[in-house]
Amino acid sequence: MKKTHTLKTAGADLVYDVHGPLPTTDGRPPLFMIGQPMDATGFAALAARSAERTVVTYDPRGLGRSVRRDGRDDHTPETQAEDVHALIQELGAGPVEMFASSGGAVTALAVVARYPGDVTVLVAHEPPLITLTPDGPAALRARAAVREAYEKRGWGAGMAAFVAMTSWEGEFTEAYFDQPEADPAAFGMPAEDDGSRDDPLLSDRSWAISDHRPDVDAITAAPTRVVIAVGEESRAVQTGRTSAATAELLGQPLTVFPSHHGGFLDGEFGYPGKPDEFARRLREVLDDAA
Repeated sequence: MKKTHTLKTAGADLVYDVHGPLPTTDGRPPLFMIGQPMDATGFAALAARSAERTVVTYDPRGLGRSVRRDGRDDHTPETQAEDVHALIQELGAGPVEMFASSGGAVTALAVVARYPGDVTVLVAHEPPLITLTPDGPAALRARAAVREAYEKRGWGAGMAAFVAMTSWEGEFTEAYFDQPEADPAAFGMPAEDDGSRDDPLLSDRSWAISDHRPDVDAITAAPTRVVIAVGEESRAVQTGRTSAATAELLGQPLTVFPSHHGGFLDGEFGYPGKPDEFARRLREVLDDAA
């Protein structure tokens, strides 16, 4: 049973879904799932495999169904943390447990730092904090090259460059930058340019997320149990390395999950993960913290 609601804030109309009863029937808090730039649709497979829990998903402001009215088009962890805090308050069922992936994991770390009473346990899956890695300056250069390809040649070229960047194993050396430009056709992407330049992943609108530096003192002082998770297939690529760097920054080991960066996805978004195994692993990690 899914119910969809809208929370109107000063800057956005935030659309969120509640899968299951509130108040919960099992005595546990809701399980909040967040992503960035992915909206709630990306958690359909994981929510379906977590049917024993009341699950909450939402669309970040300006993405999916959530309309922003603040006159901005950038995405920052601080603003999104305020939105998540407002949603948790609106639920009236906090503190919550949280699974957060990619940019959503960055937002979640900001939530723990700013609102330490909101979350009991956070599983932060592959936060793309690229400045934390030893080759941070080269990672910024690689990110800028993705935006340049997008600005010059459109979505297909930008996404091909993004896939090439995120699948590169190890540090970004000159061998990476000496490669020819990624061919959209090689990834099954259109070469035609539709003229749009507003993609939050390929433009610079989300750079504040990957540039973010977590407030270590605030996070470690919070009562939240924070788990930094990495996919077993991601260890050598950028999001695996950023996960390792984040865990090191927080002074904790990495927790390994099945599959890759989208390991909780079915095949509806392309390369499928292992959603059954992923859901089991998430359940184990959350139960260990309960």
